[in-house]
Amino acid sequence: MSQPRLLDQMRQVLRLHHYSLETEKAYVLWARRFILFNGKRHPRHLGKREVEAFLTHLAVKRAVSPSTQNIALAAVLFLYQKVLETELPWLDDVVRAKPKKRIPVVLSVDEVRALFQHIIPSQRLVAQMLYGSGLRLMEGLRLRVGDLDFNRLTVRVHGGKGGKDRSTVLSDALVTALHEQVTSVAKLHERDLELGLGEAKLPVALRRKLGKSSKELYWQYLFPSGNISEDSRAPGYFYRWHVHRSSVRKAVTRGVRRASINKRVTCHTLRHSFATHLLESGTDIRTIQSLLGHSSVRTTMIYTHVVKRGALGARSPLDRLA
Repeated sequence: MSQPRLLDQMRQVLRLHHYSLETEKAYVLWARRFILFNGKRHPRHLGKREVEAFLTHLAVKRAVSPSTQNIALAAVLFLYQKVLETELPWLDDVVRAKPKKRIPVVLSVDEVRALFQHIIPSQRLVAQMLYGSGLRLMEGLRLRVGDLDFNRLTVRVHGGKGGKDRSTVLSDALVTALHEQVTSVAKLHERDLELGLGEAKLPVALRRKLGKSSKELYWQYLFPSGNISEDSRAPGYFYRWHVHRSSVRKAVTRGVRRASINKRVTCHTLRHSFATHLLESGTDIRTIQSLLGHSSVRTTMIYTHVVKRGALGARSPLDRLA
């Protein structure tokens, strides 16, 4: 039996280590580009000089951002360390790009209100969850019905950034809409069960452990897709996935345009606004750190630069002359 091609081996190892599909695609893409950049030579015959030449090409010729350059480096290192199982004594000498620290764009409360008024109804609840609970886009889309605790007004986030779980707040204002959403999901799920489908997409080990209970309502995505499609990682298995992230992104972009908000707004801006508005209302920064799932409070401290007005909430001395 012939050995799988190198990039196919990389996919297998990434799945063995439970990397997300997005990370798998990114790492395989950058590994392929690294190999093509070096004339399709096998990585076993390459070393520090070729890695640094590739990173320099990205920074100088392609003018990629430091974060993109570091993702490319992480992909190449994964290829060597985990796939080829090669020791890299020169690893510590490879120059890593220093990410730029940027002050986040934040919406005012009035701007958030105006934005929600101009987002189409089918995507509005997703956007409201991102703002109301401080979720990243994929955290919001991957929510299951069972992740909502209406009694304790809590949202459970499973497998967030870095594979970490956490709990965050559930907005009182969304309880009624979320109950209606759960009812809608239940009706859709009933139709899937009648067709002999309805099994939730879960990790293989968990699906094997749960058996038929993986078809229960609480495992279904809170924001399900309108279509059922085959699992690209497991051919022959069909699931109803969550709505695609591009649908939400486009809805937010159109909403920003219609609301005439002259800022560079993305879905992540709603998470930034959540943290900033909590800080402005007097919430302790350690609590905000926990709700956001930050490993260090230093990451959360960035929001002190946009709180209230001006930098660090300072008032310009020119105002005293008015």
